[in-house]
Amino acid sequence: MNGKAFCLAVLSILLTSVRQPVQAASFDCAKAETADEKTVCADRALNDLDVEMSVLYTQLKPLLGMGARGDMENAQVAWLKRREGCGSDRTCLSKAYEDRLLQLRGGFEALAKRGPL
Repeated sequence: MNGKAFCLAVLSILLTSVRQPVQAASFDCAKAETADEKTVCADRALNDLDVEMSVLYTQLKPLLGMGARGDMENAQVAWLKRREGCGSDRTCLSKAYEDRLLQLRGGFEALAKRGPL
């Protein structure tokens, strides 16, 4: 392969990879239907917030008792409605994620203050 053909092949690969949707951890971007989901999938900063939120939620949930776990699930459902209400507004979505991350981090802090079971 000559230098020009190699450069064209690399450029083609790069352009193809740029068009691929970003994968958010909490949902499948290939199946994103709502404006908020599509915006999260298309925006790297929002995707990163989504990944962090998903990891914290997944790690915290099994550490809670049943009642607290149910409260956390209800809060997540309410938060998902809030996120959906943002539509494609990146500022609104970013604020929603930051608020949820503070709540989830607070859950870990509360567990740490309680100490070992």
